[in-house]
Amino acid sequence: MTGKPDAADIAYIRALAEEGRTAPPLNGPIMIAAGLIFGAAAVAQWAIQSGVLAVSPWAQLWVWVGAGAVFAVALTVRINRMKSRPGYTHVRNEAIGTAWSGVGFLIFTVWLGLMAMGFATGDWSAMRVMPSLVFAAYGSAWMIAGTMGRSGWMKGVALLSYAGAVLLGAVSHLTVGYLVFAVLLMAVALIPGVILTRQEPAEIV
Repeated sequence: MTGKPDAADIAYIRALAEEGRTAPPLNGPIMIAAGLIFGAAAVAQWAIQSGVLAVSPWAQLWVWVGAGAVFAVALTVRINRMKSRPGYTHVRNEAIGTAWSGVGFLIFTVWLGLMAMGFATGDWSAMRVMPSLVFAAYGSAWMIAGTMGRSGWMKGVALLSYAGAVLLGAVSHLTVGYLVFAVLLMAVALIPGVILTRQEPAEIV
């Protein structure tokens, strides 16, 4: 015995390395769900604030609570399905998943904090920062995903998200800002989600 790896060992190691490089992100359907669900919530809030829907202003709160609950269900279902997909446990998908999980907790925690501030002071103006914060957080997650996946287009989505955060800050005092939020969400969540979903192969060699 020479202690040197034989051809079969080398081929196996090479196959693992190739699998690591080609393992695609599996979060496409999650991004689609986020774009559709939260985009619809933003349109609903615009309709309430603009008077298109004649309901209590408190309905805005329940719109977002409902959207969060629906997304949580969709997220749980998708994660359970992802666990059986090849590449789910690869370090790249774990890193991307961790980045997006961090984004989700960040957004939810800040939202709770601003809600607490609103109930405590009666001043809800601070909530105007939420759209910009969401897009800044999305930009950071996309930047991580693009770096881990060596994907230029994902980094492009990250830059678009950052630009969207600035734009949303500029229109934060306008009711139409919620429509801008919905449209931008299609650009940085729904459409990229469709692209990622289409890139998922049936099998990873």
